[in-house]
Amino acid sequence: MPKQKTNRGAAKRFKRTGTGKIKRAQSFARHILTKKSPKRKRQLRGGALVAAADKASIRQMIPGL
Repeated sequence: MPKQKTNRGAAKRFKRTGTGKIKRAQSFARHILTKKSPKRKRQLRGGALVAAADKASIRQMIPGL
């Protein structure tokens, strides 16, 4: 049986927490920042957890996660 391949794009975007949850970076923080308030930009710096509905597809892309 062949080796399982990891989706390299997904591997760079997601990490696992100590309790087994999957964390991700916030979106909307790359460009067009002038119209966003400093508070909003500051809050976008922190990460977020992946929704339960998306966990199965991410685990399929990253078998070792």
